[in-house]
Amino acid sequence: MNALGDILSQGAQMSLVLGLAPLLTGFVRKVKARLLRRRGPPLLQPYRDLIRLMRKDVVLADNASWLFRVIPYLIFAGTWVAASLVPTFGNGLLFSWTADLIAIIALLGSARFFQALAGMDVGTAFGGIGSSREVMIASLAEPAMLITVFSVAMIAGSTQLPNVAEFMGSDAVGLRVSLGMAFVALTIVALAENARIPVDNPATHLELTMVHEAMVLEYSGRHLALIDLSSQLKLLLYVSLIACVFLPWGTAAADAGVARLVLGALLYFGKLAVLGFLLAVFETSIAKMRVFRIPEFLGAALMLALLATLLRFVSGSM
Repeated sequence: MNALGDILSQGAQMSLVLGLAPLLTGFVRKVKARLLRRRGPPLLQPYRDLIRLMRKDVVLADNASWLFRVIPYLIFAGTWVAASLVPTFGNGLLFSWTADLIAIIALLGSARFFQALAGMDVGTAFGGIGSSREVMIASLAEPAMLITVFSVAMIAGSTQLPNVAEFMGSDAVGLRVSLGMAFVALTIVALAENARIPVDNPATHLELTMVHEAMVLEYSGRHLALIDLSSQLKLLLYVSLIACVFLPWGTAAADAGVARLVLGALLYFGKLAVLGFLLAVFETSIAKMRVFRIPEFLGAALMLALLATLLRFVSGSM
């Protein structure tokens, strides 16, 4: 019975992140529209868009290779697995031993590599521009992300997310300057990785400014649906990661009962709502920056992560 319960809990986690990803995107869009005094799309519009794309036929370019057809499935699988490894409503699930921060970064990096490769596969100008910009952003965001992970790991004593969440929820953490710097650095990286304002505008289709959309212009049908769902899963992953590391309160323990798991799920929904609302407020209060200023923006995340690591290494308690 214990093995069956573990399998059901892990399956519930994977189904939960898959089902909530479009809802989080729809919630952010709805809040942004309300803040701009517009009615906005329905909350469930991302689900309808995915279903509509799944029903459409796939149109491929004549010079598209077999890799162009396979890449959407690879991106979706890698992103879904990475999002499922982040603890949501409870710790100690069946695959918690694989929930390592470095492994999650590796999965996201692999998905980004294949997506950039797909943008260049057909040989269009916009695809090449989007891929080059994506790689430029990744070359700055990944080091900042890794150093942020190292700073958090030095404080928690582990890169395993269940251990990090357990330590962050204990009284031994206290108020640390290094954690504040790591939080800001992770937030900046999350904005860049998800192509959000001020790095990119997910709602634009201006060829000279878009980054993510330029790489997927040649996709259609179920391939485009998988890529859109992967982007929504990635946003949910980073929001869940921030909630897990810096807001771990309410997460159910490994041996918790059903009632405690349900309470953990409700608190997780509340964290997603609060962080999604803050994201919408931030995006409506700031303009998109020029592409040439993105290195400065991500450089600030890198410096904050370095300072957090050095501060922890030198003082040992901050």
